[in-house]
Amino acid sequence: MKQQTVTQSDVVTSEVIRAEVIALPPVQVRKRHPALRVAANSLVQHLLPGLLGLGLALVAWQLVSVNSKGFPGPLSTLDSALTLFADPFYREGPNDQGIGWNVLASLQRVGIGFGLAALVGIPLGFLTGRFVFFARMFGPLIALLRPVSPLAWLPIGLLLFQRAEPASSWTIFICSIWPMVINTADGVRRIPDDYLNVARVLQLSEWTVMRRILFPAVLPAILTGVRLSIGIAWLVIVAAEMLTGGLGIGFWIWNEWNNLNVENIIIAIVIIGVVGLMLEQALLLLARRFSWQEK
Repeated sequence: MKQQTVTQSDVVTSEVIRAEVIALPPVQVRKRHPALRVAANSLVQHLLPGLLGLGLALVAWQLVSVNSKGFPGPLSTLDSALTLFADPFYREGPNDQGIGWNVLASLQRVGIGFGLAALVGIPLGFLTGRFVFFARMFGPLIALLRPVSPLAWLPIGLLLFQRAEPASSWTIFICSIWPMVINTADGVRRIPDDYLNVARVLQLSEWTVMRRILFPAVLPAILTGVRLSIGIAWLVIVAAEMLTGGLGIGFWIWNEWNNLNVENIIIAIVIIGVVGLMLEQALLLLARRFSWQEK
């Protein structure tokens, strides 16, 4: 068998090749980011339709302003908005204040009336959903008063309180209490009987059942009623303030109409929509946080 001899030149050649291989830069593999691609696609899918809808609304608005005498267009309204928001918190008298103070005053009235409605409506919903006696006692009353227009309660509030400020909060209270009562009661009725049967076996007190079983199980339904109520409350306060006057976004709109300043009325409509959307979305996120249903 023929033996192969390794010469010195072969060794040198091998060392040179090895050194060249080591000296070569490492091959860089481009990393793909599927999460970024998915996020970009999702952004396009959600943002593009919204932008198209907004564009169509602006085009329709411009066409209406061209064909209607005295109706402002988007550009003139934008110019008025820049002037209005340059100093939204000015004070030049009790009835001449910036748009920021008017929005805050309306939110304060909504907060008072809505808070009182929650304090009364949620416990009342628990009682009517838990006990048949209370359901039969308050059921006809709720069915009778719930369809009444909220503004029909405003004269009653003016008669009872003799002032516009509490009368507006009273109107918010009486119109926003019903969704919380109905949703809370419905949530209590939907609790599985097994939960209550375990409570009876353990001989738990009614307060413990309410605190440990009913409230955690009914919390998503309560938050749904709260979300519906806040939308109704913010809807009603504008009309109530138009009738009662004083500081508030509703009276501000009416005052701008008397001054024939339609641009500011359109700006106020947008502000009302944005504030209402923010309130509803905040409560919607809270409701999703405490929802026990499977996604």
